[in-house]
Amino acid sequence: MDVNQAKQEHLLALKVMRLTKPTLFTNMPVTCEDRDLPGDLFVRLMKDDPSTVKGAETLILGEMLTLPQNFGNIFLGETFSSYISVHNDSSQVVKDILVKADLQTSSQRLNLSASNSAVSELKPECCIDDVIHHEVKEIGTHILVCAVSYTTQTGEKLYFRKFFKFQVLKPLDVKTKFYNAETDEVFLEAQIQNITTSPMFMEKVSLEPSMMYNVTELNSVSSDIESESTFGKMSYLQPLDTRQYLYCLKPKPEFAEKAGVIKGVTVIGKLDIVWKTNLGERGRLQTSQLQRMAPGYGDVRLSLELIPDTVNLEEPFDITCKITNCSERTMDLVLEMCNTRSIHWCGVSGRQLGKLSPSASLSIPLKLLSSVQGLQSISGLRLTDTFLKRTYEYDDIAQVCVVCPYTSPES
Repeated sequence: MDVNQAKQEHLLALKVMRLTKPTLFTNMPVTCEDRDLPGDLFVRLMKDDPSTVKGAETLILGEMLTLPQNFGNIFLGETFSSYISVHNDSSQVVKDILVKADLQTSSQRLNLSASNSAVSELKPECCIDDVIHHEVKEIGTHILVCAVSYTTQTGEKLYFRKFFKFQVLKPLDVKTKFYNAETDEVFLEAQIQNITTSPMFMEKVSLEPSMMYNVTELNSVSSDIESESTFGKMSYLQPLDTRQYLYCLKPKPEFAEKAGVIKGVTVIGKLDIVWKTNLGERGRLQTSQLQRMAPGYGDVRLSLELIPDTVNLEEPFDITCKITNCSERTMDLVLEMCNTRSIHWCGVSGRQLGKLSPSASLSIPLKLLSSVQGLQSISGLRLTDTFLKRTYEYDDIAQVCVVCPYTSPES
């Protein structure tokens, strides 16, 4: 083949354009004080500029729209849309035209063509149009591969391809923290940061719990009239800003009684985040299954089911303790109550609780009083398994506020 041979010109022309909404025109306002040398010159120039917002000329965003000049970047979770047009630039009829669009990522190749059947013929100055859509689920380099094959009037089969490369970036940075309560409740704190260069409207941030939990969102303040979001009526997240969301997960009743099952559960659920940017472009992300470190309850777990918030000084009050066997063997338990400096137990210590089978629970009412005012920690309970001669001590079980019921007379 002659290296100087001209490259073959095709009868068809392929054009690909990304479909995206325009952006607001941005300008860089220049201002100065009235006593400076330019005086009000900059202010008058900005007022005469047709791209500025009247009455707010110093704002960076103007009231004009700018059309995109290239493919640009797209963010994970958004929908990539593209318009593909094949035009017959020749003076002859072209037959058997097949247009194929594939999206190549680092891990897979996806076919985005709306139809895989060939068009029988295409007359001169006519075109074949197609619009493709794809929800982006991977970050990194993406290549849109558009291939066109056709047959000329002489029966010659021709084929050509074009490649369009674009980057998929990460729009949000999500960090999570877990807090295990004294009960089986789990609190999840999700920190979401906008790492794009434009503000976002956070349409929804919800937690889809696993099958063993029910979830309660703690991101609103309830009033007599309605529930108001803690972030205000307009939930905007500015670039590089971080917002914290809080959720409380409780075991479903059918699993709450199975201490051994809940103890080993590490999968909590996944976050579902929906946002809008600029002129309403919608994006959505779902995290992978969030996992926590399973709490270590030991063989015997002691928790409080009922305790008053405030009690009177030196007056007995009632609490209800729940004892759960978290081991895989039967226990024979004895309860001992030991007084501390501020907490005094009422009743007989060394009570026989009897046998407790694996994963079984036992509720016990107890009575005590405090001899010291202030926030006091309930401590001094001890459980002994007579089968293995093993003792379990429980301190700082809960806290209670102790107040004096007597008020000093006014002087």
